[in-house]
Amino acid sequence: MQVGARSLVSTLVFLWSLTPSSAFAQTDAGLASDAARDPQPVAGPWSGRGCTAAACHAGLEPIRDLESEMMRRLRERGADAGDADGCVTCHGGDPAATVVELAHAGAPASLTARGGPDDFFPDPGSPWVNNRSCGQCHEDLVNVQWQSLMMTEAGKVQGTAWSFGGLEGMEHGWANYDVARAELARLGTPTYRAIMDRRRALLPGVYPDRQTALPAAPTAAEAEAHPERAAFTYLRDQCQRCHLGVRGRQRRGDYRGMGCSGCHIPYGNEGLYEGGDRVIPRGEPGHLLVHRIQATRDASVEVNGQRYTGIPIETCTTCHNRGKRIGVSYQGLMESAYDSPFVAGGGGQVGLHSKHYIQLSSDVHYQRGMLCQDCHTSLDVHGDGTLRGTTLAAVEIECTDCHGTPEAFPWELPLEYGDELHLGPQAGSPRGVSTSLLEHADRARVYPVEDGYLLSARGNPMRQIVRRGDHVIVHTAGGEDLDLSPLKVIRDRGDLSLEATVAMVRVSSHVQHMECYSCHSSWAPQCYGCHVEVSYQDGATGHDWVAAGQAHAQPAHRTARGEQGALPALAGRTTESRSYLRWEDPMLGVNGEGRVTPLIPGCQTSVTVIGRDGRDVIRNHIFRTPAGTEGGGDRGQLAIDMSPVQPHTTGKARSCESCHGSSKAAGYGIGDALDHDWSRGSVVDLASADGRVLPRSARFQVEPVEGLEHDWSAIVTPGGEQLQTVGHHFPLSGPLSERQRMLLDRSNVCLGCHREIPANSLAVSLLHHVAEATGQLPETAEEHASLLHKIALTSAWAQVLGALSFLGLGLGLGAWWRRKRR
Repeated sequence: MQVGARSLVSTLVFLWSLTPSSAFAQTDAGLASDAARDPQPVAGPWSGRGCTAAACHAGLEPIRDLESEMMRRLRERGADAGDADGCVTCHGGDPAATVVELAHAGAPASLTARGGPDDFFPDPGSPWVNNRSCGQCHEDLVNVQWQSLMMTEAGKVQGTAWSFGGLEGMEHGWANYDVARAELARLGTPTYRAIMDRRRALLPGVYPDRQTALPAAPTAAEAEAHPERAAFTYLRDQCQRCHLGVRGRQRRGDYRGMGCSGCHIPYGNEGLYEGGDRVIPRGEPGHLLVHRIQATRDASVEVNGQRYTGIPIETCTTCHNRGKRIGVSYQGLMESAYDSPFVAGGGGQVGLHSKHYIQLSSDVHYQRGMLCQDCHTSLDVHGDGTLRGTTLAAVEIECTDCHGTPEAFPWELPLEYGDELHLGPQAGSPRGVSTSLLEHADRARVYPVEDGYLLSARGNPMRQIVRRGDHVIVHTAGGEDLDLSPLKVIRDRGDLSLEATVAMVRVSSHVQHMECYSCHSSWAPQCYGCHVEVSYQDGATGHDWVAAGQAHAQPAHRTARGEQGALPALAGRTTESRSYLRWEDPMLGVNGEGRVTPLIPGCQTSVTVIGRDGRDVIRNHIFRTPAGTEGGGDRGQLAIDMSPVQPHTTGKARSCESCHGSSKAAGYGIGDALDHDWSRGSVVDLASADGRVLPRSARFQVEPVEGLEHDWSAIVTPGGEQLQTVGHHFPLSGPLSERQRMLLDRSNVCLGCHREIPANSLAVSLLHHVAEATGQLPETAEEHASLLHKIALTSAWAQVLGALSFLGLGLGLGAWWRRKRR
């Protein structure tokens, strides 16, 4: 009886860590009934005592393969604390306790003394406790987690504040929590750290030394007096729910853990447990998929008879489905206003991340089985101890780091090539390769160095990418070894297409001044007009995700697994909507690196604030940025923003005419169909022929948007007047310059030939009629291109030969004249 009681208690102890809970209260209701189900297969040779007793978690998956070095260490430390299976090494608690409350309190003193758990940790990956769990082995990564963008979300904060009137300017001094640059804990090679120091000196607003906690949400009275402060309500209620200091919104597609667990513990979209433990509830959402760590190729996960390695894309899209939407775009998913096609039994498409989707083409890297971590480095994701205000400041990789250019291999390019903070390509000596790795990177599988590890644009060795002669080998986390031919190899063997040769070799300025993905993004999500309503009517409230995270810093809630059911409330309820969605070729602009890049709508915010009495404080209002910003003059610019983006939809390059024959690509707007003054609104009712609305009861069909006298998609006029902001993080970002738009514009080039064809010139008319009579008139695009190519060559040779003939005639006449004078 005593053994059975202890086994049941151990079951409840561990199960407590796997059930959904609030940040401030947890319950074991209903667990006894789950324990009575039929046993499941045992996952491994456990000790059979405590948590792994036959009646308890005997079927629970080991967190790593039993023969792995990690599992060996966990068991060794656990054995020293009286737990042969190593559970207490990460979770703490007292496996010998016979009462649930005692089992969920404290930790073995020997573990605590060695820097291990000092309490029971339901989620050991939580950033509020992981210095004593994950940090036992990964101290360097745990130390820099607080400076990472996944924790600070400083770019999102600054972007929203910008759209509410530039509340923070172009600084990035606000974050979810107070945090300072970690000077002593900074990671990376000396070269990398020197590059980051230069960037920090050049752009202190983007790389600040310190960030302070986001200002509090206003009260209803404060928002009525200063509606721009509703930005903090919007941020806290909607935007900030993805940072890793909280567990996030627990809905379909959004289930995850906190801190390290947010990425390294698998959760299915439904949030259901599908492992071998017989006591974890099967039909209750909010559980991990299996009790297993997902990481690199060495960390395998088995679920439902299938084994995989690496971190699945869908783990990343748990957060990366809003804003730039790079996670879902990478998968080829574009959100839709419709929920069709219908599902079995009727009804619409099931929601994912609270949206509906259509399937478009996925990124070619995704099609080849590449995961996010196969390109993005550890420092991209975990951080390096430097505070960064935006993703462009954090990401250290460029396309050319692996692909090079048609003229140079990746190792022949200088450091910071493609990652410049100035106009024009980076110059310098070749970066070469590395024969060693960062210290923290050698804990996973170390691949053979071969001819060297490739270096990122900022000088860090990429542990999974090596040089083999003139080729690049990418060792993916999913288990594939991809043989990549750099562009120079493809060019030298004559395999570059004509289009690629023209775009990258004949017109080399494309490579020198543009991001590769400006051409190679097959589509980009474009969500025009972000209509935000913050209502304080009748005491409306929302959830405060920042306060929820800060609550974990309190001793009473430090070890809590999540927030659901007890989220701190704030005054005001936020709802969002859009004007329209597009996904075709995006427009072009300039990013913070000074390179031409795709643009998509960023925070194009039109704000409505409803007061306590239900009346509008402001309605469909677009704030303006501070005076003098982005061509706005004394009034400032409209604070709606087009954002530079890497769409993560790499594929076949867009056509030449999609840029050079497109007014949208230049930034003039989508086209005549959307040439509408939104500030006037639209009334649709009975009207006379001259447009006079007849019924007195007529209402706006489309409400006016104050100050928006053009379409959301127009960022600049042909005359050069800027209409909205473009990027608000870096001073170099903006619309294409006048010269760039001039070089881009090749519209109506058909008129160059067809103003003479078929009968406006005697010579052209004669050739046209001969071609018509002989059936040689071009009809297809290929035939037109062939004819133009022939005309170009003929014209060029005619002019060259004409010039040579004229020169020869001149020389001959000169010689004749000299002889005559003798």
